[in-house]
Amino acid sequence: MADVQRRRRGEALLRAGLAALLCALHVQAACQDATVTQELLKEGFHRDLLVKVELGAVGEDVGGCAVAARTRLPPGIYVDPYELASLQQHNLTKAVLIPDVIDVEAPEYLATDLLVLLYMEPDPRCSHCFRAALPVHGRYHRPAEESEDALVILKSPEVLICCCDNCLSVECWKPAEVEAPCSGKNVGPCRWYSVMHKPAYEESILQVPVGLRQHSSLVCVVTLLATVLCSGLILAAVCKYGHFSPVTCSE
Repeated sequence: MADVQRRRRGEALLRAGLAALLCALHVQAACQDATVTQELLKEGFHRDLLVKVELGAVGEDVGGCAVAARTRLPPGIYVDPYELASLQQHNLTKAVLIPDVIDVEAPEYLATDLLVLLYMEPDPRCSHCFRAALPVHGRYHRPAEESEDALVILKSPEVLICCCDNCLSVECWKPAEVEAPCSGKNVGPCRWYSVMHKPAYEESILQVPVGLRQHSSLVCVVTLLATVLCSGLILAAVCKYGHFSPVTCSE
């Protein structure tokens, strides 16, 4: 009799464990239904970073909340704060830069990482979808030994939600520390949350053209000759076509 009771108790515990495991797997699958993609548009040093977020089933809980993407830009790429201020003035984009003081002239090897909080707008072509674009620029890199391109890798951004009134599901959302206010005109205590999501399928890569070190001497000589030639032409033009008049000094 005791053996039967122990066996039944073990079977009950096993069924309960399996039910809890299946529930956890179901919740995890539902939470990871959210996906994020990013893409670098245009060519050259001046590009547009396009970020798209599809919340899927978890998007049903975020009505009235602000959606943002938090990404860390490596030293090889930056956002021009003056350009961003102009775009925000015309309501073309909204983002917060950390730090907000950026040396746009610094080369890659003297620059630091940049944390960007990019506020997103609903995508009318997709339910529970959001998108935003941000202009970014490549920095000058050191001359390379062999390759004529330097690779700047952008990792997948983090999806954040800022809600003031909504109570989000604790299974899919966890509180996040964000040094920025919620977007919009929400009133009352607001809080940022981070959502579990599938990362971008591929890391975005920016190819920055760089010079070769074996060409350094040639570049210096050509630059010096061009400077001397242009200076001589300017001086010759001034002497030939310039009108000089004597200057008199009076006390």
